[in-house]
Amino acid sequence: MARCAWPRADRGMTQDAERIVGLYERHARAWHADRNRNAAALMEKAWLDRFLTFVPDGGTVLDIGCGSGKPIAAYLIGRGYDVTGVDSSPTMIELARGNFPGQDWLVADMRYLALRRRFQGLIAWDSFFHLTYDDQRRMFPIFRAHAAPDAALMFSSGPRYGEAIGNLHGEPLYHASLDPDEYRSLLATNGFAVVAHVAEDPTCGGHTVWLARRVKDG
Repeated sequence: MARCAWPRADRGMTQDAERIVGLYERHARAWHADRNRNAAALMEKAWLDRFLTFVPDGGTVLDIGCGSGKPIAAYLIGRGYDVTGVDSSPTMIELARGNFPGQDWLVADMRYLALRRRFQGLIAWDSFFHLTYDDQRRMFPIFRAHAAPDAALMFSSGPRYGEAIGNLHGEPLYHASLDPDEYRSLLATNGFAVVAHVAEDPTCGGHTVWLARRVKDG
């Protein structure tokens, strides 16, 4: 994610939001190269390890917005987990299949995801926050539909309500965030309990992270 300032009010950037799918497809190979240039450092490792404490050894993980599979899915696979990755970019999925042919990689828009499978872990890292406010709200029933009992859910967001524009190879890169209280409410309504939440974590590149666990079935 490009670092960007998060305003406290809607700035009406819906056109930029609508361009996200095409934007990542156009720059898929460049994104892959950029993302993996410093992959060995894996600033997300502490959060991934915490997430995995709630996923049984060798369990199933759904990576929502998986990109090329590196470095996030790569770490999970290296730890012995069975990863299914979904991304709206065909080129990203092509790269992921080439990187990890033994896993399941699907071209899919997270907003319409209906795999009819439940997973023991779900992660939406640097992907979910590219959706508009309403699309984010609609994702929580989708998370619920794909979460097994006691499943872990981890996603990154902005620190407060607002929209922000980053940059991806010279093009505007849309981000949005709901208010933290609304995220808590959406999680609770859909049967998830918050395990941890850190805004702008300095140990993880300033990411705002949510870790939750499915506590209700149905």
